[in-house]
Amino acid sequence: MARAATSNRTPRQAKAAGTNPPTLQSLKSAQTRAKLIEATIRCIVKAGYANTTTPQVAAEAGLSRGAMLHHFENGSTLIKAAIVELHEKRLRAFRRAADTENHDTATLVRTYWKQLQKPAFVAFHELALAARTDPELARILQPLQVEFRERFNAQAVLLFPEWQGDRRSFDVAMTLSQVMLEGMAIHLLTGAMDEQMVEPMLVVLEEKIRAMNPALKKA
Repeated sequence: MARAATSNRTPRQAKAAGTNPPTLQSLKSAQTRAKLIEATIRCIVKAGYANTTTPQVAAEAGLSRGAMLHHFENGSTLIKAAIVELHEKRLRAFRRAADTENHDTATLVRTYWKQLQKPAFVAFHELALAARTDPELARILQPLQVEFRERFNAQAVLLFPEWQGDRRSFDVAMTLSQVMLEGMAIHLLTGAMDEQMVEPMLVVLEEKIRAMNPALKKA
């Protein structure tokens, strides 16, 4: 399914690149799709997946249900687009955190931690839990999860050349970071973790990652 995004090229740039510039109608359509996707994410955060309905999403987006169905034929296509956008948000955040010459471990860990405090993570967590008992949602989510993992890993390899001498340790470090930080976020969200434990846990993770690659500079 195509991602809900608008082109950054101006009509003049598009013409120079040899492509047809987007029409006003196509830009408006892309903006409406993006508005519906963001409304879906907000509804999931506010009410949970089980209580999110297409009329509720349309109202949240300030559109009629008919206008919504013009862009998404049913709730399943809308949820799929929302999951794709949630994945894109995570990939963009990861690229921003890693797009520096000095890959300081503390900065990378804490940047990802901050990302997990945003509503997008709450929405994704809601969807992941709901998929456990909802076969239709699982059919949508699981292949997108595989695609996301492959894209994330491929991007990580390119962004962190300092780990290329030990790919296995790099894979372990990435998995450890993701599992530990997301687990902490869930425990904090549900009250199972004391907020005062966040800082010492982040320090432990940073130290562990540095120990796995002695070439990393300590902040």
